[in-house]
Amino acid sequence: MTPTNDSTTPHLTVQHDGVTIPVSRGGRGRPLVLCPGLNCTQADLYELIGLLRRDHDVVAFDLRGHGLSSAAERYSFDAFLGDLRAVMRELELPSAPLLVGYSLGADLAVHYAAECPDTVAGLVLVDGANPLPEPFITDVDLAEFREMARHTVRRSEGSERARQVSLSAEEVFELGLEMDVVRAGILERYRRVDGSVRMIMSRAIAGRGGAGRAPRHNRLWRAGVERLVRERANVSVSWLDADHRLVFTHAPDIAEIVRSAHQPVGGPAS
Repeated sequence: MTPTNDSTTPHLTVQHDGVTIPVSRGGRGRPLVLCPGLNCTQADLYELIGLLRRDHDVVAFDLRGHGLSSAAERYSFDAFLGDLRAVMRELELPSAPLLVGYSLGADLAVHYAAECPDTVAGLVLVDGANPLPEPFITDVDLAEFREMARHTVRRSEGSERARQVSLSAEEVFELGLEMDVVRAGILERYRRVDGSVRMIMSRAIAGRGGAGRAPRHNRLWRAGVERLVRERANVSVSWLDADHRLVFTHAPDIAEIVRSAHQPVGGPAS
């Protein structure tokens, strides 16, 4: 890990798998590592990071091909998981951190915790890592999700460097399909995690429309979470009246849930 002194750049960089990963750290309190999701960067999460720093020593980073990280030859769930492993391996924290993940980052957090349970103090999963009982993306959804990927990439191209994503629209689309496969088997990963798991989930991940894919996807999202809570006693859930943009629209609510999610023994219940 290489320190940097320029106040306009991340505090540290991690070299891994031919990729340079920028890592920032700030705040005070118990350690917390924040893992962003697909098409999401540290810069995008600035409000949430600032709020979390009031109570935590927050480490944040950009996944490969996102924000200030360098582009990579391959983008896959396993490659992103390797990025998280590399960052965690290089950190010098006074105690095991709370691991917080958003969307894809939540899935990465669960997989990492299943592999290395003694290195995390607990998990907070924001609108991801959902053990869906059936695929989220079906044949009738393919065209819409491919267009959504194109829109995401076009929007990124006009953004500042810290908010840009290097992935192509096809790579974003293929990762969406891969996430269905990952989530089909994620229950097994949860069975290896004994520590506290708090989920913060949107009530309307696909929006509030009464037609199209929204009703089915919203029902499926809830069904997956309810399935997990029934099976795993260490999992609790907070539902927010939001869509998948909840990290941007409800950052204060999320920060408060994170703050109260892992109180010391005898502390107030959330």
